[in-house]
Amino acid sequence: MTNNKSYIGYIGTYTKGESKGIYTFMLNTLERKIENVKLAAELSNPTYLNITKDNRYLYAVAKEGSNGGIAAFSVGDNGELTAINREVSEGAPPCHVSVDSASKFVFGANYHKGSVESHLVNPEDGSISPAVSVIKHEGRGPDPRQEKAHTHYAGLTPDEKYLAVVELGTDALITYSVGDEGTLTKVQLLPLKAGSGPRHLTFHPNGKWAYLMTEFSSEVIALNYDSETGHFSEKQYISTLPGDFTGNNQGSAIHISSDGRFVYAGNRGHNSIAVFSVGGNTGELTFVEHTSTEGDWPRDFALDPSEKFIVASNQESGTLALFARDEESGRLTLLQAGVKAPEAVCVKFLHV
Repeated sequence: MTNNKSYIGYIGTYTKGESKGIYTFMLNTLERKIENVKLAAELSNPTYLNITKDNRYLYAVAKEGSNGGIAAFSVGDNGELTAINREVSEGAPPCHVSVDSASKFVFGANYHKGSVESHLVNPEDGSISPAVSVIKHEGRGPDPRQEKAHTHYAGLTPDEKYLAVVELGTDALITYSVGDEGTLTKVQLLPLKAGSGPRHLTFHPNGKWAYLMTEFSSEVIALNYDSETGHFSEKQYISTLPGDFTGNNQGSAIHISSDGRFVYAGNRGHNSIAVFSVGGNTGELTFVEHTSTEGDWPRDFALDPSEKFIVASNQESGTLALFARDEESGRLTLLQAGVKAPEAVCVKFLHV
């Protein structure tokens, strides 16, 4: 953040076409518009990003020829990125990267390899080590796209005792404990609906509930989470699509407001964000509305630090859209559409 009226955001992209890497932008909250989209760092296919809690470092998926891995950057006072190092290995890069609150570990989920990996962070300069733990998943699901394991997400639970890993290829949510040196040890494997294609996960601020977005069945799965055991259990499946929609859709991102009252889920194909209210006693969801993302294939979106706005990234149309968010109803109102952001995949803001 540069002041109390503007926030700095970053865009992860594919670089198959016009994009050159990681882009940055400003969200002007006074004028309620996105400004100054520009290249922040050249990098091949930085499709997912994450930023440390103290805003010192940014970690991005990276591709180098036939190798893939994670790149580390330092973040300057005005949001500039400076390369630190990158750790790559043979094969495809991860599709998701996350970091703990103490900036000690970086985790990667690799869709093509069907694996999860952990890296240590050098506390002196933010550089990352070669992977200290790599676990390859086995299995398949009933959908033709589930011919093998496809790990899509790896993020810590709110208490940071466990790593929650979402397995799209085998329809599972897997929990690992994280050792002091980053060693991953399996704690639970929760089977989910066959063929649903689980993709991404977000936690309620109470630390007891979680919400999982499926890619193939376009549903949100409401879950209970036991922080003592690291175990999850299902309690609700709810569609993110209108009942009369018959076109191709693939569920994408899922996020929750920090007050825990609203869950937002992305639809690629229907090209919308589905809004749900959260039942205060049960954590179960009730549908509120669909809002068009005013572009094609919304791969991701993000609530800004004030949570008065949402920025959505439309991958195929190469655009961003800005919405005002009503904090009482959860509903979204379009403010700006068609902001050019080539091959936009992921959106992240610096923390405040």
